[in-house]
Amino acid sequence: MTRLMHCKFALIAPALLAACASQPPERLSEVARATVDKDGVQHATIVGGSYWFRPQRVIARVNQPLELAVSKQPGFIPHSFVIDAPQAGIKVHLALGSEPRSVRFVPTRPGRYTYYCDESGLGESHRDKGMVGVLEVTPQ
Repeated sequence: MTRLMHCKFALIAPALLAACASQPPERLSEVARATVDKDGVQHATIVGGSYWFRPQRVIARVNQPLELAVSKQPGFIPHSFVIDAPQAGIKVHLALGSEPRSVRFVPTRPGRYTYYCDESGLGESHRDKGMVGVLEVTPQ
C-alpha cells in the first residue's frame, strides 16, 4: 500500500492516522551548511519529529561560534537533542518543544559528532529507531 493510500485510509482508521504523522519527511537525508552572520557566528536550524531529525547532517567550521536553533514538530511524543563530544568542546542536552531553543558553543576539533534523541518509549529508544544526525566540523 502506498503512503498516499495509507494516509487516505486514516480517515476511517484512527490508528493509521498516527502512522501517517510519523512518516519521515521526503528529504530526510538533506545536508545543511551553517550560515555565517556578519559577526562570524555560524547558524543552523534542526527540527526533530517522530524518529527523525532534519537535516540529518549539519556542516560547520572549527573554532567559530555555532548557534543551533532546535525544535520538534508539534505532538505528544517527547524528544530531546543531545551531542556529547566534550573532546571537541560540545556538550548539549535539550528537551525539545515546538518553539525553537537556541544553544551556542564553539566546536574546537574537526570531526563527525552524532546528535540524537535520548528519549525512549515502549521498547526501543528513539535513537535506535533512527532519530540521529551528524554535526560535521570541518577545518578552517
